[in-house]
Amino acid sequence: MSNPAFQHKSILIVEDEEIIRDTLTEFLSGEGFYVGSAGSVAEALTLVQTHDFDVGVCDLQLPDGEGVQLLRRLHRINPAMFVLIISAYASVENTVEAFTAGAFDYLVKPVNFDELARRLEKLFKFQNLYHENQKLRKDLSRSEGFDQIIGRSKVVQGLLRTIRKVAATNSNVLLVGESGTGKELFAREIHSAGPNKAERFVVVNCGTRPVELLEGQLFGINGGQPCLFQTAGSGTVFLDELAQLPTGIQSELLRAIEYQEVMPRGSAETIRINARIIAATSRDLMREVSEGNFQEDLFYRLDGVKICIPPLRERLDDIPELVEYFVARHCKAMGKRVTGGTSDSIRTLMAAHWKGNIRQLDNAIERAVMMCDGEEIQTGDLPPDLLGLGTSLPDTDDLRSALRHYERLHITRVLKQCPDKKEAAKRLKLGLSSLYRKIEELMIEL
Repeated sequence: MSNPAFQHKSILIVEDEEIIRDTLTEFLSGEGFYVGSAGSVAEALTLVQTHDFDVGVCDLQLPDGEGVQLLRRLHRINPAMFVLIISAYASVENTVEAFTAGAFDYLVKPVNFDELARRLEKLFKFQNLYHENQKLRKDLSRSEGFDQIIGRSKVVQGLLRTIRKVAATNSNVLLVGESGTGKELFAREIHSAGPNKAERFVVVNCGTRPVELLEGQLFGINGGQPCLFQTAGSGTVFLDELAQLPTGIQSELLRAIEYQEVMPRGSAETIRINARIIAATSRDLMREVSEGNFQEDLFYRLDGVKICIPPLRERLDDIPELVEYFVARHCKAMGKRVTGGTSDSIRTLMAAHWKGNIRQLDNAIERAVMMCDGEEIQTGDLPPDLLGLGTSLPDTDDLRSALRHYERLHITRVLKQCPDKKEAAKRLKLGLSSLYRKIEELMIEL
């Protein structure tokens, strides 16, 4: 009888004896697991490239390699995967070797199903504790609020190294990036890593209208409000959407940068300022200069230290961690208990175009948490417009991996539109047996 606690859990069986492999598959499927099966090391490595299995049940003796070597490679591909070793040749030596390589448990053939179920129950309890511990470690290492830059991709880590160097100088900075890439978060990171991080971080939207209101905010009004440069003190003034700054104010800002002073409206006296300026834009400022919309001298004053913020499509490896972060944030706001997304939903998110970048991802996860009925976000919980964007390829130079990714997405889309497999095979110009083989090879969930 299927165990509801095992719903959405997945197990990879690696066993070269077909009878044992099929028997284990039938038993574990009946217990409620999603099961993938392989008869060799090569087949197993292919499967783990397309599906994040929770557990591996692996034989030690395989036709194209040893289970211990496979275990090490599985851990490199998916460190969160727990592996249970089975073997007909138990010995102290190979048992010790298996545990040294990272095996969670060990069973001797012939496998007793009741014993296997008990071991798996024990494994999942430990795995849940392990994941909770990992989450606590991340939460402790992450600063409170939403200013922490999330991402371990090479592009983001390289960007953070640059930011730390720039932050230490207290120089003015220009951040360039598409809308929704999180330019303000990077600006806050620069401020918090700088020498005056205890001072204030003040945000100004350069598109503020009317112009008089923006001018009053930036430079103050004599006998009235102080300017934001004064409010920031020795801290940071963040000029968001700099390209929208009215031309009449650009000369005053240039003077503030060059002479570190401003003249409030209605005053004949200047006021000294000491704030750092971090400006951000989603437009091509050089083009704005050539079209006469932006002052050239001001552009060169701010363009000296320029940092380009990458769009989300250039940091797809960060999506799982970003999803985890947004899920936790929206669960807290909604009072829901959602732990994350399924492998399929994460892959769908990684295949989307993300024209709205991280802001769009945040909105998508907010909607998914709202729609989610269980503990994991399913593909159907995601915004419908995302589900139609599945023809994009992964950000990889590996042609075989990219083609396999596209093939899986394309067949999945046709099967959703045409549940009759004979008709689907006809539309795909495949034989019916070939379609079934593709469904199994590509781990397509029907």
